[in-house]
Amino acid sequence: MSPVLALRECAAALPPQGVSAGRPVARDAFVAAMARAATGVWILATEGPVGPVALTVSAVSSVSADPPMVLACVNRRSHARDAVLTAGVFCLSLLTDEQVALADVFAGRPAEGEPFDFTRAEWTTAVTGAPVLAHGAAHFDCVLSSSVEAGTHTILIGTVVSAARAEGSPLAHADRRYARVVPLDQ
Repeated sequence: MSPVLALRECAAALPPQGVSAGRPVARDAFVAAMARAATGVWILATEGPVGPVALTVSAVSSVSADPPMVLACVNRRSHARDAVLTAGVFCLSLLTDEQVALADVFAGRPAEGEPFDFTRAEWTTAVTGAPVLAHGAAHFDCVLSSSVEAGTHTILIGTVVSAARAEGSPLAHADRRYARVVPLDQ
């Protein structure tokens, strides 16, 4: 490689002028900015050693269509994270805008009743054996492909072995509030 090309590659790897590499933004600024992002509201569920385990999550994304893969980010301290890593399977159920109370139950803060109470919803069993919410807007049943530790969270990457879309408008979350998804052309 010529010295000119090597220098160009080196320069391309440098941060933009005035930006210091390696210093993350303040946590409060990061959290405030991320709160503006609209996300779907999901329940991640698996079968744990003593029964079903589930958790409300919002950091979910598709990874690939070939093969079909999704990811979900779960706090390292979560009981659901450990259960997924042990079971090797999980199901993501997208909530509808009529399931706000259920989102709070599996976020650990129900308005009434016990947190993480599976009797608050109807469940079926997915192909992998993971619990799937019976009346969600969609679901993705996954075999755990890999996990990546990143900061306070674990990124769970799953190969989708079963997926379905159902009726109902998806529940969203933005600006620290639940929201409805409304098409702009209506």
